[in-house]
Amino acid sequence: MIELKQITKVFNAGKANEFKALKDIDLKLQPEKITVFKGPSGSGKTTLLSIVGCMARPTSGRIMVNGQETTSLPEKFLAGIRRNTFGFVFQNYNLIKGLTVLENTMIPAYPIGQKRREVQAKAMELLKKFKIDAKAAQRTGQLSGGEQQRTAIARALINEPSIIIADEPTAHLDTELSKEFLEIIDELSNEGKTVLIASHDPLVFDAGIIDEVVEMHDGKIMMLEV
Repeated sequence: MIELKQITKVFNAGKANEFKALKDIDLKLQPEKITVFKGPSGSGKTTLLSIVGCMARPTSGRIMVNGQETTSLPEKFLAGIRRNTFGFVFQNYNLIKGLTVLENTMIPAYPIGQKRREVQAKAMELLKKFKIDAKAAQRTGQLSGGEQQRTAIARALINEPSIIIADEPTAHLDTELSKEFLEIIDELSNEGKTVLIASHDPLVFDAGIIDEVVEMHDGKIMMLEV
């Protein structure tokens, strides 16, 4: 379970351009469910997921992830949680264009210290699962949008995380590829993954596979739909 208590995030505190991105967020997220955070640009959904995923710290409040408080942990411990607990799929995929599909998929596993041969075998299994293993030796700059996303999902899973965080994953995809993404997410959920998605795409938050929808506006939770 992920539990958020009174989470607030303030940017440029005390300055003329101070901005309160999150305002006293209280929320419990159940494991092995697919939750979508929806809302317009600037609603706070991406900021909230970055804090949940230990990529940023709240200004105040507490977060519990699987029974462990992450809010006050030193950065070196947060880095370990990011690698082992979370897998990230970014809006623009953040693939390194000069590297191959296989090399991009393997990158998150290197700090853990696994043997290269083992990591490579695991990466190839993931690429095969997402039907992109034929492109393993190709540089990611030459991939289509759907191929880039499948590579990004494989990379997110290389360390076998229990929680997947996806930020606007269908922003650059057409309807067919968006539906393909949802099929992959449904499969991951059935395998026991917790999936958190930030999206303003109705194709995503209205999908039948979604367990919960959290609607956000101006840094606040306006509605929770189950």
